[in-house]
Amino acid sequence: MVPFAYGQNSIPEVEALLAKMTLEEKIGQLNLLTPGGGIATGAVVSKNVEQKIKAGQVGGLFGVSGPDRIRIAQEMAVNHSRLKIPLLIGSDVIHGYKTTFPIPLGTSCSWDTELIQRTARIAAIEATADGINWNFSPMVDIARDPRWGRIAEGAGEDPFIGSAIAKAMVKGYQGEDISAANTMLACVKHFALYGASEAGRDYHTVDMSRIKMFNQYLPPYKAAVEVGVFSVMTSFNDIDGVPATGNKWLLNDVLRNQWGFTGFVVSDYTSVNEMTAHGLGDLQSVSTLALKAGLDMDMVGEGFLSTLKKSVAEGKITEAEITTACRRVLEAKYKLGLFDDPYRYLDSNRPKESILTKEHRQTARQVAAKSFVLLKNHNDILPLKKDSKIALVGPLADSRKNMLGTWAPTGDSDLAITVMEGFKNVAPEAEITYAKGANISDNNEFAKKINVFGPRIEIDRKSPEKLLKDALIAANKSDVIVAVVGEATEMSGEAASRTDISIPESQKKLIRALVATGKPVALVLMSGRPLTIPEEFDFPVAILQVWHPGVEAGNAVADVVFGDYNPSGKLTATWPRNVGQIPIYHSVKNTGRPASPKFEKFKSNYLDSPNTPLLPFGYGLSYTSFEYSNLTLNKTKINQDETINASITVANTGNYDGEEVVQLYLRDVVRSITPPMRQLKGFKKVFLKKGEQKTVTIQLSPDDLKFYNSAMEFVSEPGEFEVFMGTDSNCNLKQSFILN
Repeated sequence: MVPFAYGQNSIPEVEALLAKMTLEEKIGQLNLLTPGGGIATGAVVSKNVEQKIKAGQVGGLFGVSGPDRIRIAQEMAVNHSRLKIPLLIGSDVIHGYKTTFPIPLGTSCSWDTELIQRTARIAAIEATADGINWNFSPMVDIARDPRWGRIAEGAGEDPFIGSAIAKAMVKGYQGEDISAANTMLACVKHFALYGASEAGRDYHTVDMSRIKMFNQYLPPYKAAVEVGVFSVMTSFNDIDGVPATGNKWLLNDVLRNQWGFTGFVVSDYTSVNEMTAHGLGDLQSVSTLALKAGLDMDMVGEGFLSTLKKSVAEGKITEAEITTACRRVLEAKYKLGLFDDPYRYLDSNRPKESILTKEHRQTARQVAAKSFVLLKNHNDILPLKKDSKIALVGPLADSRKNMLGTWAPTGDSDLAITVMEGFKNVAPEAEITYAKGANISDNNEFAKKINVFGPRIEIDRKSPEKLLKDALIAANKSDVIVAVVGEATEMSGEAASRTDISIPESQKKLIRALVATGKPVALVLMSGRPLTIPEEFDFPVAILQVWHPGVEAGNAVADVVFGDYNPSGKLTATWPRNVGQIPIYHSVKNTGRPASPKFEKFKSNYLDSPNTPLLPFGYGLSYTSFEYSNLTLNKTKINQDETINASITVANTGNYDGEEVVQLYLRDVVRSITPPMRQLKGFKKVFLKKGEQKTVTIQLSPDDLKFYNSAMEFVSEPGEFEVFMGTDSNCNLKQSFILN
């Protein structure tokens, strides 16, 4: 894809239109509204939308879908406003449109960027078929605190794989030709640092050094800009004491001047208005602040619409500043081809031809299976034989409402495949006895918070004791137990922070009782975040982490449980032993008093826990086994403009064909600012038949050796580098080279 560079050459048609526009019409293009009655993504619904469209006071809509419905709105703009400017039509298409893929955290665990790009391409095909031309995705926030519910929406903790996924998603949405009727504008979000909210509490403040920002948190946003993302959404948090939506250093100095972004910037939902609560002044003051900082479009809050004209009259802003923002919005519409044909996305035949096709659902099933991470497999409990006598228990085993996951507003949970249905589809000869066994939670007040968008935690009329008794009866009739447990979908996601990220006690009781039967137990664990599972991990069980797998959930789970697909997922977020370790991530720095294997006073150790996580970044088992050997570098010394190749032999030494994610980590041994002990700098996913071995080579580029120093210069420094390769971030095969 050749990215379109806004503003490098003016577009005559846009300039001619700007010359005709009144101040009020320019301001109108900066106003993004939601009419309600469609896709719910926030608490506020805009009023008098029809009148505002006809008055030229609306630049775009979101939360509305369907060619016929959108045509009505577009006709209002094109036929009834003075200048006939078409509307942008946006939507939150986070992990698929109607064909819902696993939550993004799950998809990232596939480590398959080509497949991830394919999911974005399918999402764009389906969303544009329903009339949508702008997507508020990808969400690329680095998150190292699993208490934060929105960790579910991103690619985890690491900027390297996060950047690779950001690029893949943007390419998938925008395709080769942004004016094609099946591509759409991407919008990278949330700019910036939203995933570092203090205490893991959503919308909370963020405070970090610029060195940490540029080295660890900003790279995925920059990666999206580098491949031509057309729009950027601001975040809710503050940065250096200034909310992102009004932060000139962030939106102007970094995004536009340093990175060269010339697209348009939109606020998050009412984040302009919310700067008042941050303490930066009344609506007029914060609207002025946001526009001058570089914000181009105001989502829902209407602060621009209601105050900018007054601010121009009072000399607080200029019409030229408004014109600049308007130009950016109009250029996006021009590049989409909306001025040539405002109805290019409104073919009433496309939805039935392009949405939820057999091919798309098959891809969803494949992606889901590849996203699952085998955390433990005691005594090779998995895979199961297809003629097994199985007790299928747990509150998520037959819960259609909890398959899609958080932030799936465009999906239809009624179309999702439950785990029980998947078992019957994949292993019809199996003898399956189902019992719910427990509620997701027995806490009525907690359930009310989770069920805001409909029932996710349904507390059974049966008592917890009766539910458990039924599960034990089923277990005693069976050879093996599969317990599907974990979080309801809305226990993670936006406004779903938790201080206790363990499995709810109602389900813990069920798991303990099932293990006590002595039967083999496989836990199928659903969640939108890493959970603290030290008790469950100590049990003699298999644990398959399946996140929230999407519309093909049950079929994909069954594919893996019964061995039709050998799990290959690897964690993209570290799993803590307990919340006291948070934040915990792989690319930590050493201290002046490094931790010791055994406790020593005055060393960087906990009194009550190991420093190590329960499960490291990059971790994931397989039904087969892989052995690594013969790590070599093609050079021992390089100059600063040279590449270096690292090669390693990987052998499948087990009894199944399988895929392995080969990972490369780098350590800069001595440099001018404290280095991480290791950083991910490369990966490849390879397929090996049983008994097969391959040599895998990963190339390090000059940029892979660089970092932002204390002067905020992106540099590499001469000295020794250590290369580690293997199966996860704890890999110990090592070679060194010198950078001259």
